Amino acid sequence: MNTHIVIPGEILGKMIAHCRSGYPNEVCGILAGNNGAVRKIYTMTNAEPSPVSYMMDPGEQFRVMKEMREEGTEMLAIYHSHPQSPAYPSSKDVGLAFYPDSLYIIVGLIDPERPEIKAYLINGGRIVEIKIQIAA
Repeated sequence: MNTHIVIPGEILGKMIAHCRSGYPNEVCGILAGNNGAVRKIYTMTNAEPSPVSYMMDPGEQFRVMKEMREEGTEMLAIYHSHPQSPAYPSSKDVGLAFYPDSLYIIVGLIDPERPEIKAYLINGGRIVEIKIQIAA
């Protein structure tokens, strides 16, 4: 079970910038790496632009999954923003958590200058917060 995720500061900055860029709509993306350590960020297109939901573009998601396989990395986390709510999974987020081995990172932008970033393991409706470690 994933007990934590390590995200390099540079990738964390890109993730926050991506989330801010989509405001007031949600944005989404994938963090890839190995053994809980993120090595790459994929900023994805929200095919369902809305302030309260996201859906990754299926074609884009397919290409990213193929690239991860070719590079020998795995999907460690799916991230998305909550432009007007806390960084906690909504009932819709829980219902759409189709990857039980992946973490779900939410960037809350109630205060865009001070984003709230939290990671969760969501499996069978159960939500467990996971520690985020920022690497240099």
